[in-house]
Amino acid sequence: MSFSSDEVNFLVYRYLQESGFQHSAYTFGIESHISQSNINGALVPPAALLSILQKGLQYTEAEISIGEDGTEHRLVESLSLIDAVMPDVVTSRQGQQKPPVVKNELTETNGEEGSTSCSQDTAMEVDGSIEIPESKTTVLRGHESEVFICAWNPTTDLLASGSGDSTARIWDMSDNSSSPNQLVLRHCIQRGGAEVPSNKDVTSLDWNCDGTLLATGSYDGYARIWMTDGSLASTLGQHKGPIFALKWNKKGNYILSAGVDKTTIIWDAASGQCTQQFSFHSAPALDVDWQTNQSFASCSTDQCIHVCKLGVDKPIKSFQGHTNEVNAIKWDPLGNLLASCSDDMTLKIWSMKQDTCVHDLQAHSKEIYTIKWSPTGPGTANPNMSLILASASFDSTVRLWDVERGHCIHTLTKHTEPVYSVAFSPDGKFLASGSFDKCVHIWSTQSGHLVHSYKGTGGIFEVCWNSRGDKVGASASDGSVFVLDLRKM
Repeated sequence: MSFSSDEVNFLVYRYLQESGFQHSAYTFGIESHISQSNINGALVPPAALLSILQKGLQYTEAEISIGEDGTEHRLVESLSLIDAVMPDVVTSRQGQQKPPVVKNELTETNGEEGSTSCSQDTAMEVDGSIEIPESKTTVLRGHESEVFICAWNPTTDLLASGSGDSTARIWDMSDNSSSPNQLVLRHCIQRGGAEVPSNKDVTSLDWNCDGTLLATGSYDGYARIWMTDGSLASTLGQHKGPIFALKWNKKGNYILSAGVDKTTIIWDAASGQCTQQFSFHSAPALDVDWQTNQSFASCSTDQCIHVCKLGVDKPIKSFQGHTNEVNAIKWDPLGNLLASCSDDMTLKIWSMKQDTCVHDLQAHSKEIYTIKWSPTGPGTANPNMSLILASASFDSTVRLWDVERGHCIHTLTKHTEPVYSVAFSPDGKFLASGSFDKCVHIWSTQSGHLVHSYKGTGGIFEVCWNSRGDKVGASASDGSVFVLDLRKM
Protein backbone atom coordinates (compact mmCIF):
# COMPACT_ATOMS: atom_id res chain seq x y z
CA MET A 1 0.00 0.00 0.00
CA SER A 2 1.29 3.45 -0.88
CA PHE A 3 -0.08 6.97 -1.09
CA SER A 4 1.32 10.37 -1.96
CA SER A 5 1.22 13.58 0.03
CA ASP A 6 -0.91 15.07 -2.78
CA GLU A 7 -3.54 12.38 -2.17
CA VAL A 8 -3.57 12.99 1.60
CA ASN A 9 -3.75 16.76 1.07
CA PHE A 10 -6.66 16.40 -1.34
CA LEU A 11 -8.65 14.24 1.08
CA VAL A 12 -8.06 16.73 3.90
CA TYR A 13 -9.05 19.59 1.57
CA ARG A 14 -12.25 17.80 0.57
CA TYR A 15 -13.06 16.99 4.22
CA LEU A 16 -12.74 20.68 5.15
CA GLN A 17 -15.11 21.60 2.32
CA GLU A 18 -17.67 18.96 3.24
CA SER A 19 -17.56 20.04 6.89
CA GLY A 20 -18.44 23.60 5.96
CA PHE A 21 -14.98 25.10 6.61
CA GLN A 22 -14.92 26.76 3.18
CA HIS A 23 -12.40 29.45 4.09
CA SER A 24 -10.02 27.03 5.82
CA ALA A 25 -10.33 24.74 2.79
CA TYR A 26 -9.40 27.57 0.45
CA THR A 27 -6.31 28.51 2.50
CA PHE A 28 -5.22 24.88 2.84
CA GLY A 29 -5.75 24.34 -0.90
CA ILE A 30 -3.47 27.28 -1.72
CA GLU A 31 -0.72 26.23 0.70
CA SER A 32 -0.76 22.58 -0.39
CA HIS A 33 -1.00 23.42 -4.13
CA ILE A 34 -4.14 21.34 -4.66
CA SER A 35 -4.79 22.99 -8.02
CA GLN A 36 -1.44 21.68 -9.32
CA SER A 37 -2.18 18.04 -8.52
CA ASN A 38 -3.48 15.67 -11.19
CA ILE A 39 -6.34 14.37 -9.01
CA ASN A 40 -9.77 14.58 -10.64
CA GLY A 41 -11.99 15.64 -7.74
CA ALA A 42 -15.16 14.59 -9.57
CA LEU A 43 -14.08 10.95 -9.25
CA VAL A 44 -13.49 11.08 -5.49
CA PRO A 45 -16.66 10.10 -3.58
CA PRO A 46 -18.01 12.28 -0.75
CA ALA A 47 -16.70 11.62 2.78
CA ALA A 48 -13.68 9.76 1.37
CA LEU A 49 -11.38 10.70 4.26
CA LEU A 50 -13.94 9.67 6.86
CA SER A 51 -14.52 6.41 5.00
CA ILE A 52 -10.84 5.45 4.95
CA LEU A 53 -10.42 6.45 8.62
CA GLN A 54 -13.45 4.37 9.56
CA LYS A 55 -12.03 1.36 7.72
CA GLY A 56 -8.71 1.81 9.51
CA LEU A 57 -10.53 1.99 12.85
CA GLN A 58 -12.47 -1.19 12.03
CA TYR A 59 -9.22 -2.95 11.09
CA THR A 60 -7.65 -1.95 14.42
CA GLU A 61 -10.73 -3.19 16.31
CA ALA A 62 -10.55 -6.47 14.36
CA GLU A 63 -6.88 -6.88 15.34
CA ILE A 64 -7.84 -6.50 18.99
CA SER A 65 -10.90 -8.77 18.77
CA ILE A 66 -9.19 -11.71 17.04
CA GLY A 67 -6.67 -13.75 19.00
CA GLU A 68 -3.37 -15.12 17.72
CA ASP A 69 -5.03 -18.51 17.17
CA GLY A 70 -7.69 -16.96 14.97
CA THR A 71 -10.53 -17.26 17.46
CA GLU A 72 -12.83 -14.27 17.85
CA HIS A 73 -12.96 -12.78 21.32
CA ARG A 74 -15.62 -10.64 22.88
CA LEU A 75 -16.17 -7.61 20.66
CA VAL A 76 -14.11 -4.76 22.00
CA GLU A 77 -15.81 -1.60 23.17
CA SER A 78 -15.68 0.84 20.28
CA LEU A 79 -12.35 2.60 20.00
CA SER A 80 -12.11 6.33 19.53
CA LEU A 81 -9.96 7.55 16.67
CA ILE A 82 -7.33 8.89 19.09
CA ASP A 83 -7.23 5.61 21.07
CA ALA A 84 -6.64 3.70 17.83
CA VAL A 85 -3.39 5.55 17.09
CA MET A 86 -2.00 5.12 20.62
CA PRO A 87 -0.02 1.83 20.86
CA ASP A 88 -0.34 1.63 24.66
CA VAL A 89 -4.13 1.79 24.48
CA VAL A 90 -4.31 -0.85 21.74
CA THR A 91 -2.00 -3.20 23.66
CA SER A 92 -4.04 -2.69 26.84
CA ARG A 93 -7.30 -3.49 25.02
CA GLN A 94 -5.79 -6.66 23.54
CA GLY A 95 -4.93 -7.87 27.05
CA GLN A 96 -8.49 -7.32 28.25
CA GLN A 97 -10.13 -9.71 25.77
CA LYS A 98 -11.94 -12.81 27.04
CA PRO A 99 -13.52 -15.75 25.20
CA PRO A 100 -17.06 -14.94 24.06
CA VAL A 101 -20.11 -16.04 26.02
CA VAL A 102 -22.53 -17.76 23.64
CA LYS A 103 -26.25 -17.55 24.38
CA ASN A 104 -28.31 -20.38 22.92
CA GLU A 105 -31.47 -18.38 22.39
CA LEU A 106 -33.72 -17.88 19.40
CA THR A 107 -35.88 -14.84 18.94
CA GLU A 108 -39.09 -15.21 17.01
CA THR A 109 -39.77 -12.51 14.45
CA ASN A 110 -43.07 -13.10 12.75
CA GLY A 111 -42.19 -16.76 12.29
CA GLU A 112 -39.09 -16.06 10.19
CA GLU A 113 -35.73 -16.08 11.91
CA GLY A 114 -33.98 -12.75 11.54
CA SER A 115 -36.59 -11.19 9.27
CA THR A 116 -38.05 -7.72 9.65
CA SER A 117 -40.87 -6.07 7.83
CA CYS A 118 -41.50 -2.36 7.47
CA SER A 119 -43.35 -0.68 4.63
CA GLN A 120 -41.47 2.37 3.38
CA ASP A 121 -44.75 4.12 2.68
CA THR A 122 -45.98 3.82 6.28
CA ALA A 123 -45.86 7.18 8.04
CA MET A 124 -44.32 6.85 11.48
CA GLU A 125 -44.75 9.08 14.50
CA VAL A 126 -41.53 10.85 15.46
CA ASP A 127 -42.00 12.63 18.81
CA GLY A 128 -45.50 13.64 17.79
CA SER A 129 -44.47 14.59 14.24
CA ILE A 130 -44.99 12.65 11.07
CA GLU A 131 -42.01 11.16 9.30
CA ILE A 132 -42.40 11.92 5.62
CA PRO A 133 -42.88 8.60 3.76
CA GLU A 134 -40.78 7.55 0.76
CA SER A 135 -43.85 7.89 -1.47
CA LYS A 136 -43.74 11.65 -0.84
CA THR A 137 -40.01 11.90 -1.58
CA THR A 138 -38.17 12.19 -4.90
CA VAL A 139 -34.42 11.60 -4.78
CA LEU A 140 -32.52 13.23 -7.65
CA ARG A 141 -29.30 11.50 -8.63
CA GLY A 142 -26.74 12.83 -11.07
CA HIS A 143 -24.23 14.96 -9.22
CA GLU A 144 -20.87 13.25 -8.72
CA SER A 145 -19.84 15.14 -5.59
CA GLU A 146 -21.36 16.98 -2.64
CA VAL A 147 -24.18 19.42 -3.46
CA PHE A 148 -23.63 22.66 -1.58
CA ILE A 149 -26.67 24.65 -2.62
CA CYS A 150 -30.13 24.45 -4.16
CA ALA A 151 -32.83 27.00 -5.03
CA TRP A 152 -36.32 26.89 -6.52
CA ASN A 153 -37.26 29.00 -9.51
CA PRO A 154 -39.61 31.75 -8.20
CA THR A 155 -42.32 31.11 -10.81
CA THR A 156 -42.09 27.42 -11.80
CA ASP A 157 -41.15 24.09 -10.23
CA LEU A 158 -37.58 24.12 -11.54
CA LEU A 159 -35.02 23.29 -8.86
CA ALA A 160 -31.41 24.38 -9.38
CA SER A 161 -28.48 22.74 -7.55
CA GLY A 162 -24.75 23.47 -7.39
CA SER A 163 -22.05 20.91 -6.63
CA GLY A 164 -18.41 20.15 -6.06
CA ASP A 165 -18.44 18.28 -9.39
CA SER A 166 -18.14 21.69 -11.16
CA THR A 167 -21.72 21.55 -12.44
CA ALA A 168 -25.03 23.13 -11.64
CA ARG A 169 -28.20 21.28 -12.59
CA ILE A 170 -31.76 22.30 -13.27
CA TRP A 171 -34.35 19.67 -12.34
CA ASP A 172 -37.87 19.92 -13.75
CA MET A 173 -40.23 18.94 -10.92
CA SER A 174 -43.40 20.29 -12.55
CA ASP A 175 -44.88 16.90 -13.46
CA ASN A 176 -43.98 15.20 -10.16
CA SER A 177 -42.13 12.46 -12.04
CA SER A 178 -39.99 10.02 -10.06
CA SER A 179 -37.20 10.55 -12.63
CA PRO A 180 -37.48 14.19 -13.71
CA ASN A 181 -35.57 15.72 -16.58
CA GLN A 182 -32.27 17.35 -15.60
CA LEU A 183 -30.17 19.92 -17.43
CA VAL A 184 -26.43 19.82 -16.69
CA LEU A 185 -24.72 23.22 -16.60
CA ARG A 186 -21.02 22.46 -16.97
CA HIS A 187 -18.67 25.11 -15.64
CA CYS A 188 -15.74 25.26 -18.05
CA ILE A 189 -12.70 27.49 -18.45
CA GLN A 190 -10.49 28.32 -21.41
CA ARG A 191 -7.20 26.44 -21.47
CA GLY A 192 -4.93 26.13 -24.47
CA GLY A 193 -7.60 27.51 -26.78
CA ALA A 194 -10.14 24.88 -25.69
CA GLU A 195 -12.93 24.69 -23.11
CA VAL A 196 -12.18 22.25 -20.29
CA PRO A 197 -14.04 21.51 -17.02
CA SER A 198 -12.96 23.88 -14.27
CA ASN A 199 -12.99 21.06 -11.67
CA LYS A 200 -13.97 23.71 -9.12
CA ASP A 201 -16.97 23.83 -6.78
CA VAL A 202 -20.14 25.70 -7.66
CA THR A 203 -20.54 27.64 -4.41
CA SER A 204 -23.58 29.83 -4.98
CA LEU A 205 -26.59 30.25 -7.23
CA ASP A 206 -29.62 32.53 -7.45
CA TRP A 207 -32.61 32.94 -9.79
CA ASN A 208 -33.65 36.37 -11.03
CA CYS A 209 -37.04 37.73 -9.95
CA ASP A 210 -39.06 36.35 -12.89
CA GLY A 211 -37.26 33.01 -13.07
CA THR A 212 -35.90 33.48 -16.58
CA LEU A 213 -32.19 33.49 -15.66
CA LEU A 214 -30.00 31.59 -13.19
CA ALA A 215 -26.72 33.04 -11.90
CA THR A 216 -23.98 30.82 -10.46
CA GLY A 217 -20.74 31.55 -8.64
CA SER A 218 -17.77 29.20 -8.61
CA TYR A 219 -14.45 28.52 -6.94
CA ASP A 220 -12.90 29.11 -10.37
CA GLY A 221 -13.47 32.85 -9.83
CA TYR A 222 -16.19 33.28 -12.47
CA ALA A 223 -19.86 34.10 -12.18
CA ARG A 224 -22.10 32.83 -14.95
CA ILE A 225 -25.62 33.56 -16.18
CA TRP A 226 -27.68 30.67 -17.62
CA MET A 227 -30.97 30.41 -19.48
CA THR A 228 -33.65 28.01 -18.22
CA ASP A 229 -32.87 25.72 -21.19
CA GLY A 230 -29.35 25.22 -19.79
CA SER A 231 -27.54 27.46 -22.29
CA LEU A 232 -24.82 29.81 -21.05
CA ALA A 233 -25.77 33.48 -21.55
CA SER A 234 -22.76 35.28 -19.98
CA THR A 235 -19.49 34.66 -18.15
CA LEU A 236 -18.55 37.33 -15.62
CA GLY A 237 -14.81 37.49 -14.99
CA GLN A 238 -13.31 40.09 -12.66
CA HIS A 239 -12.76 38.36 -9.31
CA LYS A 240 -9.25 37.09 -8.56
CA GLY A 241 -10.20 33.91 -6.72
CA PRO A 242 -13.24 31.95 -5.55
CA ILE A 243 -16.69 33.52 -5.35
CA PHE A 244 -18.44 32.83 -2.02
CA ALA A 245 -21.82 34.53 -2.55
CA LEU A 246 -23.96 35.89 -5.37
CA LYS A 247 -27.38 37.64 -5.46
CA TRP A 248 -29.71 39.25 -8.02
CA ASN A 249 -31.35 42.54 -7.05
CA LYS A 250 -35.17 42.62 -7.07
CA LYS A 251 -35.36 44.54 -10.34
CA GLY A 252 -33.20 41.93 -12.05
CA ASN A 253 -30.79 44.33 -13.75
CA TYR A 254 -27.80 43.81 -11.43
CA ILE A 255 -25.98 40.86 -9.88
CA LEU A 256 -23.90 41.23 -6.73
CA SER A 257 -20.98 38.92 -5.87
CA ALA A 258 -18.49 38.50 -3.00
CA GLY A 259 -15.07 36.89 -3.30
CA VAL A 260 -11.97 35.71 -1.54
CA ASP A 261 -10.15 38.61 -3.21
CA LYS A 262 -11.70 40.84 -0.50
CA THR A 263 -13.94 42.62 -3.01
CA THR A 264 -17.61 42.81 -3.91
CA ILE A 265 -18.79 43.51 -7.46
CA ILE A 266 -22.00 44.82 -8.99
CA TRP A 267 -22.45 43.36 -12.48
CA ASP A 268 -24.69 44.61 -15.26
CA ALA A 269 -26.81 41.53 -16.00
CA ALA A 270 -27.57 42.54 -19.60
CA SER A 271 -23.97 43.14 -20.70
CA GLY A 272 -22.14 40.89 -18.23
CA GLN A 273 -19.76 43.76 -17.48
CA CYS A 274 -18.48 44.90 -14.09
CA THR A 275 -20.37 48.08 -13.18
CA GLN A 276 -18.50 48.79 -9.95
CA GLN A 277 -16.01 46.93 -7.77
CA PHE A 278 -15.85 47.67 -4.03
CA SER A 279 -12.54 47.06 -2.21
CA PHE A 280 -13.28 48.03 1.38
CA HIS A 281 -12.76 44.72 3.21
CA SER A 282 -9.29 43.71 4.44
CA ALA A 283 -10.02 39.97 4.20
CA PRO A 284 -12.24 37.63 2.09
CA ALA A 285 -15.85 38.79 1.64
CA LEU A 286 -18.19 35.99 2.70
CA ASP A 287 -21.74 37.20 2.06
CA VAL A 288 -23.73 40.00 0.43
CA ASP A 289 -27.38 41.05 0.49
CA TRP A 290 -29.24 43.79 -1.38
CA GLN A 291 -31.02 46.46 0.68
CA THR A 292 -32.49 48.25 -2.34
CA ASN A 293 -31.94 47.86 -6.08
CA GLN A 294 -28.75 49.93 -5.79
CA SER A 295 -27.49 49.53 -2.20
CA PHE A 296 -26.26 46.43 -0.38
CA ALA A 297 -24.42 45.11 2.68
CA SER A 298 -21.34 42.87 2.73
CA CYS A 299 -19.56 40.95 5.49
CA SER A 300 -16.12 39.43 5.81
CA THR A 301 -13.65 37.43 7.81
CA ASP A 302 -12.29 40.87 8.81
CA GLN A 303 -15.24 41.02 11.28
CA CYS A 304 -16.64 44.13 9.57
CA ILE A 305 -19.91 44.89 7.78
CA HIS A 306 -20.11 47.59 5.10
CA VAL A 307 -23.18 49.08 3.48
CA CYS A 308 -22.38 50.35 -0.02
CA LYS A 309 -24.25 52.07 -2.84
CA LEU A 310 -23.78 52.04 -6.59
CA GLY A 311 -21.96 55.17 -7.72
CA VAL A 312 -20.56 55.96 -4.26
CA ASP A 313 -16.83 55.32 -3.80
CA LYS A 314 -16.89 54.60 -0.06
CA PRO A 315 -19.24 52.77 2.32
CA ILE A 316 -22.33 54.75 3.30
CA LYS A 317 -22.29 52.92 6.64
CA SER A 318 -19.95 50.50 8.43
CA PHE A 319 -20.79 48.29 11.41
CA GLN A 320 -18.23 46.88 13.82
CA GLY A 321 -18.86 44.77 16.91
CA HIS A 322 -18.34 41.14 16.00
CA THR A 323 -15.17 39.58 17.41
CA ASN A 324 -14.80 36.81 14.81
CA GLU A 325 -15.56 36.36 11.12
CA VAL A 326 -19.08 37.32 10.05
CA ASN A 327 -20.62 34.38 8.19
CA ALA A 328 -23.90 35.77 6.87
CA ILE A 329 -25.96 38.95 6.66
CA LYS A 330 -29.63 39.48 5.76
CA TRP A 331 -31.84 42.57 5.46
CA ASP A 332 -35.37 42.26 6.80
CA PRO A 333 -38.18 42.24 4.16
CA LEU A 334 -38.45 46.05 4.18
CA GLY A 335 -34.71 46.75 4.23
CA ASN A 336 -34.84 48.50 7.61
CA LEU A 337 -32.92 46.11 9.87
CA LEU A 338 -29.80 44.11 9.03
CA ALA A 339 -29.09 40.83 10.83
CA SER A 340 -25.60 39.33 11.02
CA CYS A 341 -24.23 36.10 12.48
CA SER A 342 -20.70 35.16 13.35
CA ASP A 343 -18.22 32.60 14.56
CA ASP A 344 -18.23 34.64 17.78
CA MET A 345 -21.53 32.82 18.53
CA THR A 346 -23.58 36.03 18.48
CA LEU A 347 -26.41 37.29 16.33
CA LYS A 348 -26.58 41.07 15.95
CA ILE A 349 -29.28 43.39 14.60
CA TRP A 350 -28.20 46.70 13.01
CA SER A 351 -30.03 49.84 11.87
CA MET A 352 -28.86 52.54 9.47
CA LYS A 353 -30.03 55.03 12.12
CA GLN A 354 -27.25 54.16 14.60
CA ASP A 355 -23.65 52.96 14.69
CA THR A 356 -23.97 50.33 17.42
CA CYS A 357 -26.14 47.25 17.15
CA VAL A 358 -29.81 47.42 18.10
CA HIS A 359 -29.67 43.94 19.65
CA ASP A 360 -26.75 41.70 20.57
CA LEU A 361 -28.36 38.26 20.84
CA GLN A 362 -26.25 35.74 22.75
CA ALA A 363 -27.71 32.28 23.24
CA HIS A 364 -25.99 29.86 20.88
CA SER A 365 -23.03 27.91 22.29
CA LYS A 366 -21.15 27.49 18.98
CA GLU A 367 -20.66 29.30 15.68
CA ILE A 368 -23.80 30.60 13.93
CA TYR A 369 -23.65 29.57 10.28
CA THR A 370 -26.69 31.24 8.73
CA ILE A 371 -29.79 33.35 9.39
CA LYS A 372 -33.14 33.98 7.66
CA TRP A 373 -35.96 36.49 8.14
CA SER A 374 -39.57 35.38 7.98
CA PRO A 375 -41.68 36.72 5.06
CA THR A 376 -44.07 38.24 7.61
CA GLY A 377 -44.94 41.52 9.26
CA PRO A 378 -46.08 44.96 8.03
CA GLY A 379 -45.47 45.54 4.33
CA THR A 380 -45.21 41.83 3.46
CA ALA A 381 -47.66 39.33 1.95
CA ASN A 382 -48.36 38.15 5.52
CA PRO A 383 -48.93 41.45 7.39
CA ASN A 384 -50.90 39.98 10.28
CA MET A 385 -48.03 37.76 11.47
CA SER A 386 -45.10 39.04 13.50
CA LEU A 387 -41.66 39.39 11.94
CA ILE A 388 -39.23 36.77 13.29
CA LEU A 389 -35.64 35.79 12.62
CA ALA A 390 -34.21 32.25 12.50
CA SER A 391 -30.60 31.39 13.31
CA ALA A 392 -28.85 28.07 12.63
CA SER A 393 -25.78 27.02 14.58
CA PHE A 394 -23.04 24.43 14.83
CA ASP A 395 -24.43 23.77 18.35
CA SER A 396 -27.12 21.68 16.55
CA THR A 397 -29.94 24.06 17.40
CA VAL A 398 -32.14 26.51 15.54
CA ARG A 399 -33.49 29.55 17.37
CA LEU A 400 -36.46 31.75 16.50
CA TRP A 401 -36.23 35.36 17.64
CA ASP A 402 -38.70 38.16 18.32
CA VAL A 403 -36.49 40.93 16.98
CA GLU A 404 -38.62 43.79 18.27
CA ARG A 405 -38.11 42.65 21.87
CA GLY A 406 -34.75 40.95 21.33
CA HIS A 407 -36.03 37.69 22.86
CA CYS A 408 -35.68 34.06 21.79
CA ILE A 409 -39.18 32.68 21.15
CA HIS A 410 -38.32 29.03 20.48
CA THR A 411 -35.24 26.82 20.61
CA LEU A 412 -35.54 23.92 18.17
CA THR A 413 -33.42 21.05 19.46
CA LYS A 414 -34.12 17.84 17.50
CA HIS A 415 -30.98 17.98 15.34
CA THR A 416 -27.86 16.16 16.57
CA GLU A 417 -25.22 17.72 14.28
CA PRO A 418 -24.43 21.24 13.00
CA VAL A 419 -27.32 22.98 11.24
CA TYR A 420 -26.28 24.50 7.92
CA SER A 421 -29.54 25.83 6.52
CA VAL A 422 -32.97 27.16 7.46
CA ALA A 423 -35.80 28.39 5.23
CA PHE A 424 -39.27 29.81 5.94
CA SER A 425 -42.32 28.69 3.98
CA PRO A 426 -43.84 31.50 1.83
CA ASP A 427 -46.70 31.95 4.32
CA GLY A 428 -44.30 32.08 7.27
CA LYS A 429 -46.11 29.32 9.15
CA PHE A 430 -43.33 26.73 8.83
CA LEU A 431 -39.55 26.59 8.99
CA ALA A 432 -37.44 23.91 7.32
CA SER A 433 -34.00 23.12 8.76
CA GLY A 434 -31.21 20.95 7.38
CA SER A 435 -28.35 19.46 9.37
CA PHE A 436 -25.32 17.24 8.96
CA ASP A 437 -27.29 14.61 10.91
CA LYS A 438 -28.86 13.96 7.44
CA CYS A 439 -32.26 15.17 8.63
CA VAL A 440 -34.61 17.78 7.27
CA HIS A 441 -37.04 18.93 9.96
CA ILE A 442 -40.11 21.07 9.39
CA TRP A 443 -41.33 23.09 12.35
CA SER A 444 -44.35 25.18 13.24
CA THR A 445 -43.12 28.74 13.68
CA GLN A 446 -46.03 29.51 16.02
CA SER A 447 -45.65 26.61 18.47
CA GLY A 448 -42.04 25.59 17.82
CA HIS A 449 -43.20 21.97 17.47
CA LEU A 450 -41.68 19.55 14.97
CA VAL A 451 -44.41 18.64 12.47
CA HIS A 452 -42.58 16.72 9.70
CA SER A 453 -39.23 14.96 9.47
CA TYR A 454 -37.19 13.17 6.83
CA LYS A 455 -33.79 11.50 7.04
CA GLY A 456 -31.75 11.48 3.83
CA THR A 457 -28.52 9.74 2.92
CA GLY A 458 -26.04 12.57 3.41
CA GLY A 459 -25.43 15.65 5.53
CA ILE A 460 -27.75 18.48 4.51
CA PHE A 461 -26.14 21.66 3.18
CA GLU A 462 -29.25 23.53 1.98
CA VAL A 463 -33.03 23.51 2.27
CA CYS A 464 -35.48 25.64 0.26
CA TRP A 465 -39.26 26.00 -0.34
CA ASN A 466 -40.94 26.35 -3.72
CA SER A 467 -43.07 29.43 -4.37
CA ARG A 468 -46.36 27.69 -3.48
CA GLY A 469 -44.99 26.32 -0.20
CA ASP A 470 -45.92 22.70 -0.92
CA LYS A 471 -42.44 21.31 -1.74
CA VAL A 472 -39.11 21.45 0.07
CA GLY A 473 -35.86 20.87 -1.79
CA ALA A 474 -32.65 19.81 -0.07
CA SER A 475 -29.06 19.15 -1.15
CA ALA A 476 -26.61 16.83 0.57
CA SER A 477 -22.99 15.87 1.07
CA ASP A 478 -23.36 12.49 -0.69
CA GLY A 479 -24.27 14.11 -4.01
CA SER A 480 -28.01 13.67 -3.62
CA VAL A 481 -30.73 16.25 -4.07
CA PHE A 482 -34.23 15.43 -2.88
CA VAL A 483 -37.69 16.95 -2.95
CA LEU A 484 -40.29 16.48 -0.21
CA ASP A 485 -43.89 16.78 -1.40
CA LEU A 486 -45.94 18.22 1.48
CA ARG A 487 -49.29 18.29 -0.29
CA LYS A 488 -51.99 16.53 1.71
CA MET A 489 -49.53 15.95 4.55
